[in-house]
Amino acid sequence: MSLPLVSPLSPDTNKDVAELAKFFNETLGFCPNSVLTMQHRPAIATAFIQLNKAVMANQGRVTSALKRLIGYVSSTKAGCQYCQAHTILAAERYGAEDEQLANVCQYSTHPSFNDAERAALDFALAASSIPNAVNIPITENLRQHWDDGEIVEILGVISLFGYLNRWNDSMGTSIEPGAIKAGEKHLTKNGWSPGKHSS
Repeated sequence: MSLPLVSPLSPDTNKDVAELAKFFNETLGFCPNSVLTMQHRPAIATAFIQLNKAVMANQGRVTSALKRLIGYVSSTKAGCQYCQAHTILAAERYGAEDEQLANVCQYSTHPSFNDAERAALDFALAASSIPNAVNIPITENLRQHWDDGEIVEILGVISLFGYLNRWNDSMGTSIEPGAIKAGEKHLTKNGWSPGKHSS
């Protein structure tokens, strides 16, 4: 099978999608090919962008950087190299500490992560497993550090990336140069490569 399964359309194909997609200029510095592919059906692209904006909005303690690291852990569990590169790039752009970017795969023991962050990332790992591995100890630990609204935010991120991981790995979405650069900078020591997402 040649990849991508469906080629992305030009960023200016649909004016409504193009307007909403300006959001990604802040988060990534470019509109991702996944969105440009979704716009073959503009309603899917616009609904996805609106959901992405709502889920990733900074409401307080679940910071923009932590949300991207949650997305990274979810994407790593799912095996999506495309989303791993995107989330590490966005985490960097939203001010994640260098030590966290360099050691996110060791979050459970690395001192740059606090107990609340570990609880959120443990939840992300369990919730992204198939079959689902969320259990009572994980939820009890999560509740020690995060309130109900924050837990909804955290699971919103995990669920958003569940969709994106399946979309991009099934589509074989071509990875953009900026995401490749971030992956090479932060993730190659953990075995990351563009894989089937190479252009």
